[in-house]
This record gives sequence, structure tokens and C-alpha cells, in this order.
Amino acid sequence: SGKAEALLADVRRQTLRAIEEADVLLMVVDARAGPLPEDTEVAAVLREARKPVLLVANKVDDPKHTTAIYEFHALGLGEPLAVSARHGLGTGDLLDEVVVLLPEVGEGEGEGEATGTRVAVVGRPNVGKSSLVNALLGEERVVVAASPGTTRDAVDTHLEFGGRSFVLVDTAGLRRPSRVDGAIERYSVSR
Repeated sequence: SGKAEALLADVRRQTLRAIEEADVLLMVVDARAGPLPEDTEVAAVLREARKPVLLVANKVDDPKHTTAIYEFHALGLGEPLAVSARHGLGTGDLLDEVVVLLPEVGEGEGEGEATGTRVAVVGRPNVGKSSLVNALLGEERVVVAASPGTTRDAVDTHLEFGGRSFVLVDTAGLRRPSRVDGAIERYSVSR
């Protein structure tokens, strides 16, 4: 339908804007669910961006269960990093990887920046993007709920790590127009 196509175009525009403004991209996937068609679509958009992308396999609550994450190699985004946002496992290693991908801060650069380096957290609904942002921050700053669509708009949160300032951009989960339910979610996805 025309409405579904318009909605998809709006979602794509909002996602591309967040990707364009970011210095580093984190694609969060659900390690328990395995790769889904929506993950493949998001990965294709991120590869086109030609920016540093880290593939983050969330919901690896037991370090012994990391073998399932290797299915995500098929997305073409490199080695998946196993994390558990719920338990904070792997988040320090993830932040270290983000810092490695950043360009060096030149003299006078970064000190007067009010915003910091932008890191966009992207993925389909319910993969744990907001939980991951909270784990990286070390506190509950973003509302987390079991139902998809809790994050209604991109949320910017500041973080200091390794002497650098970051802005974590927690984006709304991307879903196909046929799966968007209710007027509020349609409005937030279109924004």
C-alpha cells in the first residue's frame, strides 16, 4: 500500500540520518534468535555507509554459549563481539573496540566539543539496544521493556571513556511496515 511504502521511506530516511551523523556504528543482533532477514537488510545499509561498523551479538548471557554468534559472519560485517547487556559481560571490550576505530584526536580537537564522537546503536526491535546502552553507561538511563517499540525516538546519551567524550545514539528498532502496530508506533517509526 502507499502508506506502508511511505512509512518505509520515512524509517529509512531516519536511519540513514543517524548513520550519516555517526562516527562509529554498532549493529546489535540477538545471539539467541540467530540471523534474521531484517538483520541482513540493516547490515546491507550499514555496509553502504562506508563507516566503521562493529557487529555486537547481544544476549550471550553465558560465555560458554558463544558458538552461535558465528552464524552472524554471513552478514559481512566481520567478527561478532559477544556481549550480555543484562549482565554487563563484554561491554568493556566493546568500548575498547570502539576507541580503536576512532581517528586520533588532534591538538585542540575534542576539548571544546559539546557533543563528542557519535556512536549510533542500530538493529531490529528487541535485540537489546537500550539495554546495551545502559550497560555501557553503567546505569539505567534508557527505559528498557520486554515489548518491542519501547524506544520511540533516537535517544542521545553522553559517555566519557578513555579520556574521550561520546554520544551514544540509541535508535528506535527498525521493523518492516507490515509489522508496525498502533498509531503511536507508526508515528515514532516515521520520525
